[in-house]
This record gives sequence, C-alpha cells and structure tokens, in this order.
Amino acid sequence: MSGKKKTGAIVLSQRMIAPDIYDMWLKTELAAKAAAGQFVGVYPGDKSHLLPRPISICEVDRQRSALRLVYRIVGAGTGEFASWQPGQEAALLGVLGNGFPVKENAHRKAVLLGGGIGIPPMLELAKELKEQGAEVTIVIGYRDDKLFLKEDLEQYGRVFVATEDGSVGVKGNVLDVLAKEDICPEVMMACGPMPMLRAIKRYAQEKEITAYISLEERMACGVGACLGCVCKTTHKDHHSHVNNARICTDGPVFDAREVDI
Repeated sequence: MSGKKKTGAIVLSQRMIAPDIYDMWLKTELAAKAAAGQFVGVYPGDKSHLLPRPISICEVDRQRSALRLVYRIVGAGTGEFASWQPGQEAALLGVLGNGFPVKENAHRKAVLLGGGIGIPPMLELAKELKEQGAEVTIVIGYRDDKLFLKEDLEQYGRVFVATEDGSVGVKGNVLDVLAKEDICPEVMMACGPMPMLRAIKRYAQEKEITAYISLEERMACGVGACLGCVCKTTHKDHHSHVNNARICTDGPVFDAREVDI
C-alpha cells in the first residue's frame, strides 16, 4: 500500500480552453517532485463522491510550486472541478504513478504523440526532453478544429496536427502524420485513447522502434490496493502473481513491448 496521503492545494487559475476542456493551475507542494507522465488524484468537494479523480499532470512550475491540470468534463466530479475559482482550497492525492523515461532517451530523436485528452501530458514531457537537449517532434491528434495546447507545445519542438475531419493539418490520425511528413522516430512516447495506443504499439514493433505508452484507465484507489485498473503484461506481477500490472502504480507509462493491449 502506498504511503500517499491527501495534500492541500489552492486554485491559482481556471479557464475553458476548448469545449468541455478546462485548464487549471493549482498551488501545491506536490510540484516539487512531479514529473512528466505522472498524475494526481483530485478530490471532489462534494462528500458524496468519495474517490479522487485521476488527472494527468500537464505542466510543472517548481518556482511557483504549482501544477497545471488540463482535463475534460466527463462526470459529476470533473464537472465540479470546472466550477472552482481562484483562491479555492482543494485536496490532492499524489504524486502518483511512474512517468516517462526522460533522461534515458534525451540523446534520441524523440517523437511525442498525443490524442485528445492524452495531449496534456505531452507538454511537460516535451519541456523536460528539451531541457535535456533532446530533438523533439510532437504530433497531436484532434477530432476537429477545436485545438488546445498547440501553441504551448510549439515552445518545445516541431508540432504537427492531425484531425479526424481534416479541418486542420493532416486528415486522419497521428500515424498518418508520420507517413505524410516522413517522420522517423528513434523513440516514441504516447498518450491517448486505446485504439491509438494499439496502433502505435504495432507500428513500433514493425519498425523496431522503442515506444513508451501511457495507458488511460478508470481508477478507484489510485495506489495499487484495489486492483481495479489492471492490464495484461508479459511478466508476472509480484503483488497478484498473475500476468498483469496495476496501471496506477506500475504505470501509467509502460514500454509498449511489455503490455498486451
């Protein structure tokens, strides 16, 4: 069982940046140890919702002791978060999960791929890779022209866009962009919906490229106790002694070769 406990936070700012997508900065001591690919559990103030909602870390500002969370409203909990105002107190569980292996891949040509609400964690990842001197290319996929975080990402590397309806950039998905723009990764790092991650896993296997994928999953406890967010793996988990891993603690980032998705 993890020793993570509730930590206080203060809302610094909040704004809507696309339909049902909100951008919130929180002042919290958790910023001191947060890294790309990790997440926090955010507790609703409504006591009828007991469990924290897992939200990926979009950006870390250690000077301000602040975390940036970009999230989509999907239910009552996230709907409540969108109503929070600057100065409001909040409670977080974190920092949770294992992030992307930044230092180990700083010397490689890194291609980051984000789809939908999997785009936010690519921002802190791009920032950390650039700080390590990596050459960063970012490919982001949207349903339509309601883009968010594109300009933020452009600070840290070349950005290419795919849209399902073809309204911006390449019509199709993030892998269609790789083909059209002749982008040749040495390492791929991705977060997005499961069909996208499955396609990236297959692509990486075919091209013999290392790929790290961040799995999105509904979670309950967030600390590995309930086994409510397992995925199949190629090795046995020491906790359950079967071929699975707990996304909340063993992940959410995995080497794509090690998970069966």
